[in-house]
Amino acid sequence: MTSRLLSAGATARPIHVAGEGEAGDLPGVLGTWAQATGWKASAGSVLVSPSADGGLGAAALGIGARDVGLAERSLLTGALATGLPSGDWALADGHDLDPDLAALGFLLGAYRFDRYRTKPADEGARLVLPAGADEARVRLRASAVDLVRDLVNTPTNDLGPDGIEAAARALATEFGASVSVTLGDELLAANFPMIHAVGRASAVAPRLIDLRWGRADAPRVTLVGKGVAFDTGGLDIKPASGMLLMKKDMGGAANVLGLARIVMGERLPVQLRVLIPAVENAIAGNAFRPGDVLASRNGKTVEIGNTDAEGRLILADALSLADEEAPEILIDMATLTGAARVALGPDLPPFYTDDEALAADIAAASVSVHDPLWRLPLWKPYARNLASKIADINNVTTDGFAGSVTAALFLQGFVTRAKSWAHFDVFGWRPQPGPTGPAGGEAQGIRALAKVLQERYPSS
Repeated sequence: MTSRLLSAGATARPIHVAGEGEAGDLPGVLGTWAQATGWKASAGSVLVSPSADGGLGAAALGIGARDVGLAERSLLTGALATGLPSGDWALADGHDLDPDLAALGFLLGAYRFDRYRTKPADEGARLVLPAGADEARVRLRASAVDLVRDLVNTPTNDLGPDGIEAAARALATEFGASVSVTLGDELLAANFPMIHAVGRASAVAPRLIDLRWGRADAPRVTLVGKGVAFDTGGLDIKPASGMLLMKKDMGGAANVLGLARIVMGERLPVQLRVLIPAVENAIAGNAFRPGDVLASRNGKTVEIGNTDAEGRLILADALSLADEEAPEILIDMATLTGAARVALGPDLPPFYTDDEALAADIAAASVSVHDPLWRLPLWKPYARNLASKIADINNVTTDGFAGSVTAALFLQGFVTRAKSWAHFDVFGWRPQPGPTGPAGGEAQGIRALAKVLQERYPSS
């Protein structure tokens, strides 16, 4: 959809921006048309007026209340991508929006997943790059979000563990990164027993994908993403309704690949590593069972209280590997718990970290680019609820309380050397369409994290 952004200077019809109560101030025929139609300039509403000769005239974008943040109102341009007729359009002077985010919002709103449609959607409206916008940066971020969305939206018959590997290899080829893969029974020989246990029942072998990019002497930044291509729940099988969206259980992997695209595209001076344990949690005679005790990479033993809490198991092995290098920043992203959605809903992913400075940077970046995130506590007393009578730890609690917090505490137990660690419990899905995209797979947190990394490691 990046083709829908025109380089600056192209001739186009104007788009004016209006807040609530300002519709009558719009110029010429547009203002008259707004009054005649009762247009209120509510957030994300779009008005198109006729011209004096009966053709298409100017347009207006409603941004609602003026007291919303600059980033939030700037991204409302996404509504223009579907609300405007085909043709070339440009924001009129004095629009009071952030140029980069206004351009990005339009591209995000233009996204469509047409892979399986025999008749793709029409091209739609095109927007001239707003004055002052960084075209390369905007296009890079839009392509990163599109990558995440495409991967999450693709069904598992076309994106199993092998498909996740193919996506990582394609990204590596594009940016000159290297990829190594530990496959199937090699996982046991290489000491990744929990990745193997979770994925061994699938017809497609489990694997650990390891992408590296950047200078060997640069600060280490490691991203770990949960790559469960499909989650039946294992022997603790999910109900049919619970499986409907389980193609998205690799949303953590998709998000770290999207973030990696930005890091490599911006050529940040870091030593980037991306680790993705890619599995399918399937059911067969060799599936792991409730009550099993699994060894982990770092030696800790884990009793399986529920096979549907598999994501934390594969992440634990991958985090242990990442931690062995003591990276400066270690980030994991995962569609880990329904409890996170109960607490904060689908649009506001929680994150966890003990690093106060990192937490503050993430929170500030989240607001500045309107990429919603909310910090929840690593409440240490709840760790006792993961106790096992026969192993070092259980993979679930028995009381059902604070599920996202206890999952984060479980993962924290496998990180001991990294200077800073943060865990993101993302949903990876947009249940309802909005100005910045249709219902379906969604990138969450990667624009905020890209800003944090860019500020900490500015490119020369």
